[in-house]
Amino acid sequence: MIYTITLNPALDRTLWIEKVRDDVSNRILEEKSFAGGKSVDVSKVLKNLGQESIALGFVGGFAGRELEGRLLNEGIQTDFIHVSGETRTNIIIHERETGKQLAFNARGPEIRPSELMEFVERLERLPCSDLVAIGGSLPIGVSPEIYRKIITLVKRCQSTVVLDVDGEALKKGISARPDVIKPNIHELSELVGRQLQELDDIRAAAREINRQGVRIVLISMGPRGILLVSEGHEYLAVPPKVDVQSTIGAGDSSVAGFITGLVEGKSLKECLAYAAAAGTATTLHQGTALARKEDFLRLVPQVKLTVLSESISTDPNGRKQATCGL
Repeated sequence: MIYTITLNPALDRTLWIEKVRDDVSNRILEEKSFAGGKSVDVSKVLKNLGQESIALGFVGGFAGRELEGRLLNEGIQTDFIHVSGETRTNIIIHERETGKQLAFNARGPEIRPSELMEFVERLERLPCSDLVAIGGSLPIGVSPEIYRKIITLVKRCQSTVVLDVDGEALKKGISARPDVIKPNIHELSELVGRQLQELDDIRAAAREINRQGVRIVLISMGPRGILLVSEGHEYLAVPPKVDVQSTIGAGDSSVAGFITGLVEGKSLKECLAYAAAAGTATTLHQGTALARKEDFLRLVPQVKLTVLSESISTDPNGRKQATCGL
């Protein structure tokens, strides 16, 4: 089983207008709402790619009930803690005339200490899982220390942990040695305390994180692709050029693609190709629509993989292996 943890999920209200104009009424042409938040998105893409998961975190109020209902309709299991505050609603505006998108992300509810402890106790009682994906911002009232606590708890079961957070939360999380992290270049720069631009500098920074006990570092670099750095293995995956409709959820989709490779026991290179294909598949559609399986399968063989460094180990029978599987 896969658990996904989103401590600050959101109801994403997506609006389409012709163009934002000052000092006039802007008519909404179309609007939709979606269950959102980093690891909620991961659960949704995993479902699209044929993998089951259980979404955990905090929800509250009418927006929280709607979020749960939308996930239920999508066939995604949930086990949220219900809190006294209201789940946040984010506003995403798409301009049809320009193709631009504007995102306004709310802060979310304040989580009481008793509600936080209810979540920790729930996590302690859950059956062990094969993999836990953790991602997203922190709600008010929750310290970044929670990520170290969560990782320590789930690793008691020998679960593989994928962490996709930033800033102080990433620093705290790394101290508990997650198996995989997925920063972008800016987040990695902040983590190592220096500006990173050139590929060699990015690779060197990722190796520093490997030495801190993180087995796999995935760095998303926008149109430059995704870099994977693990001990003895460094690969670059560049997806094909596509007509980008929206970038919302692309990073979360990449995480889900990589996880799909993990649970299927694919090689490191295949896992990375899955990540690049899933992220790109999400950009093909407007709004917060996430990677569709047919797009993903079509894009996987089109991903260009470059081996930057490779050290192949062998199993007891002498067969070559370099897998990212569980």
